[in-house]
Amino acid sequence: MDVVIEPSTVRGTARAPPSKSYTHRAILAAGYADGAVVTDPLVSADTRATARAVEAFGGSVDVAEGESQLDVTGFDGRPVVPDDVLDCANSGTTMRLTTATAGLVDGTTVLTGDESLRSRPQGPLLDALSTLAARAVSTRRNGQAPLVVDGPIAGGAVSIPGDVSSQYVTALLMAGAVTDDGIRIDLSTELKSAPYVEITLDVLDAFGVEAGRTDGGFAVDGGQRYDASGEYAVPGDFSSLSYLLAAGAIAAPDGLTLTGAVPSAQGDTAIVDVLDRMGAAIDWDRAAGTIDVSRSSLSGTSVDVSDTPDLLPTVASLGAVADGETHIQNVEHVRYKETDRVSAMAEELTRLGASVTEREDELVVHGGESTLVGTRVDGRKDHRIVMALSVVGLVAEGETTVEHAEHVDVSFPDFFDVLYDLGGTVHHRHGTG
Repeated sequence: MDVVIEPSTVRGTARAPPSKSYTHRAILAAGYADGAVVTDPLVSADTRATARAVEAFGGSVDVAEGESQLDVTGFDGRPVVPDDVLDCANSGTTMRLTTATAGLVDGTTVLTGDESLRSRPQGPLLDALSTLAARAVSTRRNGQAPLVVDGPIAGGAVSIPGDVSSQYVTALLMAGAVTDDGIRIDLSTELKSAPYVEITLDVLDAFGVEAGRTDGGFAVDGGQRYDASGEYAVPGDFSSLSYLLAAGAIAAPDGLTLTGAVPSAQGDTAIVDVLDRMGAAIDWDRAAGTIDVSRSSLSGTSVDVSDTPDLLPTVASLGAVADGETHIQNVEHVRYKETDRVSAMAEELTRLGASVTEREDELVVHGGESTLVGTRVDGRKDHRIVMALSVVGLVAEGETTVEHAEHVDVSFPDFFDVLYDLGGTVHHRHGTG
C-alpha cells in the first residue's frame, strides 16, 4: 500500500500509542507466570508474534475489550515443545526473547521469520545458549534464522557482546529467572541500547523477579517465579511518539498536545531533549503525562543514538528540515534492524532533496543545503522508515508518496489515521506499493 502525504499543518490532541517494548516483555512475562492481565497493550503485528509464541509454548493470549487488555494464561516457567515451527514474522524482539525461552524446553524448538528477520544477527545468543549446554544452531550456519534450539538449560555464566543487540541480555535475564541456577551475563563489549535492558528490569520487577547489574554485566538468580499480582499496565511508547512530536515541531503552528507521555525507563524519552536542543517550543508535564509542541525554527545538533537506535529515522527527518548540520553518531548498530536504517534514511532523504553524508558510524544531514520536494520514496517495509518519511512529507513541496506504508502495523497501526485526524492531508492508494 502507498500513502500520499501533501504539505499540511497539524493541530489538536493525540494520545501516544502503548509501548511496543513494554508490551512484548509484559506478554512474555505473563507467559512465564501462570498468567496475568496486561492492560493498555499495543496490539500490533510484532506483539501478536510474541503472543503466538506464548501460545506455542503452552500458554494462551486472549484479546479482550476492544484491544484494551490481554488475558494471558501462562506456562508457569515450564514451556512445552511447540507443535509447529515458531514463526516470528518480522519481529526481532520476539525471535530473540523466545529463542532463550526455547532453551528452557525439554525438546526441540524451530524458530523462523520473514525474509528481513532471517537476515538479522542471532549468533551471539546462540553461542550463549550453547555455553549453557543447549544445542542452539542456525540452520544455514550463518548466525541467522531459521534457528534450532534443544534444551533444557540449567543456568550458568555466559559472555556476550553488548554492541550488537541488548535483546540478547533481555532474553537471557527473562529465561534465567526460571532456571535452576540463574544466569550471569558478562559483557565483552560496551552495551548499546542500554535503556532497553532497563525496561526489562522494570518489567521483571513488576512481575516479582529480582535481576540487576553486576560489575561486568547483569545477573538473575534462578528458582524464581513470575507473579504479576493480577494486572500489568503498559505505558505510552516514546519511539512512536517521536514521529508525532516531530510533526508538531515542523508543522503545528497552533500547537499540538500529546497525552500518555508518562515517564518510564524508555531511552527514547530523549527525543524531548533532542527537540529542545534543536530549538523546538516543547514542554513536557511529566506529572500529567502531556507534551505540548509547536512549529519552530529548528537548528541542527549532534545526537548520539548508541542507546536510542530507534530515534535515528526521526532525528534524520528533523535534520532535513532544520538549519545547519545534524550529526547522528554511533549509528553502526542501527544497520541491523528491519533494514539498514542508516543507508535507508540517507538514500530516501536524498530522493526528497536533502543533502546527506553517510559514514560507517555517523549520519550527517546538511539541513541548510536541503530543499525538500515531494517524490516517491521506499519505506523499505520498515515501520520506522515509513513514519519518518511521512513526517517529512508534511513540509516537502508537492506530493510525497511512501511505499509499503502498511508496515506501520508493526508498532503504530493507527499512525495515518492519527495524522489525518490532526489535520494532515493523507491519501491511501492500494495495489501500487
